[in-house]
Amino acid sequence: MKPTNTSITLAPMTTLRISDGLIKDDVLVVGLVSTNTKGGLAIESGEYGLNTENIVVALSEMGATGKVDEVTKFPGGPTRMLVFTGLGKQSSEYGHETLRRAAGAAARTLTGTSSATFALPSSDLDSLSAIAEGVALGAYVFTEFKGTSKSENKNALKSATIFSSLGSKGEAKDIVTRAKIIAQYTHLVRDLINTPPSHLTPDSFTRKLVAEIRSAGGVKVGLRSTVWDDKQLKSQGFGGIVGVGQGSANPPRLLHISYTPKVKAHKRYALVGKGITFDTGGLNLKPGIGMERMKSDMSGAAAICAATIAIAQLGLPIAIEAWAPLAENMPSDTATRPSDVITIYGGKTVEVLNPDAEGRLILADALVKAQASKNNLDGIIDVATLTGAQVVALGTRTGAVMTNNQEFSEKFLAAAQLAGEQFWPMPLPVELRASLDSPVADLANIGEKNGGMLVAGLFLKEFVSDALPWLHIDIAGPAYNEGKAHGYTPVGGVGIALRSIVRLVEAG
Repeated sequence: MKPTNTSITLAPMTTLRISDGLIKDDVLVVGLVSTNTKGGLAIESGEYGLNTENIVVALSEMGATGKVDEVTKFPGGPTRMLVFTGLGKQSSEYGHETLRRAAGAAARTLTGTSSATFALPSSDLDSLSAIAEGVALGAYVFTEFKGTSKSENKNALKSATIFSSLGSKGEAKDIVTRAKIIAQYTHLVRDLINTPPSHLTPDSFTRKLVAEIRSAGGVKVGLRSTVWDDKQLKSQGFGGIVGVGQGSANPPRLLHISYTPKVKAHKRYALVGKGITFDTGGLNLKPGIGMERMKSDMSGAAAICAATIAIAQLGLPIAIEAWAPLAENMPSDTATRPSDVITIYGGKTVEVLNPDAEGRLILADALVKAQASKNNLDGIIDVATLTGAQVVALGTRTGAVMTNNQEFSEKFLAAAQLAGEQFWPMPLPVELRASLDSPVADLANIGEKNGGMLVAGLFLKEFVSDALPWLHIDIAGPAYNEGKAHGYTPVGGVGIALRSIVRLVEAG
């Protein structure tokens, strides 16, 4: 079935500014913490001198605790409404991620609000940056596909002011600009993930990203794109992408986005993202319960494409080659069968024992193609919602990192920590490699069931040069939030990996 509409309309971004002037906004957001005293509370309003004597007593009677993710609204005060966002236990200094999440939690609850001032502890520019980022990330709603009920949904917070004397510093403008760019392209990732598969196909994904590149400035900011259609993929030997997509009425695509900085590039990274716009499991059909989540199986492709555009908007001096293999994995009389043998780009053959282990097949094509570029790479990163085993191992908020280069992995993990995203290093045990042996092909697409996340990583490792630093990032759990909203994270698409990649590139 062809999509009835392939456009995605991005909601307007929240206006951000930093000021220590007179508060004119409708709402004032401050921090709330628990003290060492049993049931004790304290208000953390940064540089803003809020009279708290009577308010604390009222908050305590209302049952407020100051716990992380708790948001309490209180009428009156110096503005129409006071909003208290939990910072946890009282401290002389609050971590950047604590501030980011507290600001995001408050912004998330302020839908339908025209303006708010955030007065949170910001002793340095990094704290200020975290607050700005949290506000912008938390101010997100997705109503694109609401019909007659759309008018019942409130818009995200329209305008936010961060109260701080640091706003007078020259770096403050850069902080606001960066926060807006990070949020804008995280929102793009979320929108793509949340878009139903009736409207997001391999073709419409590529057209949406090409339009985003054009909107971002295109060649003026160093961005270029190329799209391979299904005929080109088949004629040029992309057997993984073709094999996965051949069962669908919506043919596969391969999207390449390159970013060349205006100054001489210090390094060049390749980014590869899994782009299964919907995954039924193919002829290994998935259970019906939970299949609706499979619209998020393109989260990796969305993250690396949006990250590339964000890097270009920030003007960072690192060249990027982004590759998004895109397919829809469907069961039909043309779908790949269990035991079929396909040829990956570059010539290596794979016995497809399980058509539901499809993400690694399209990634293999893109990984080989990325390395075939004439440009010398300093590292290659693939991002994918690859295995259910990742969720079993690390839960729904922490992604996995596998590598052939410990230094590169440590650099990424340090960047992720600064970004506030949770990742954990995982091994690639040599003894599991033999389980991928096939009697009829170079290797099989599945192996030992126990340690399935690691086996998938070992499969991908077969398509990466040992000399090239490589990271495999499995985000099967944290890419899509099926639980309650928390911090700056909404229900649905999360946008994980984008901020860590940007931080890695910023580190040089």
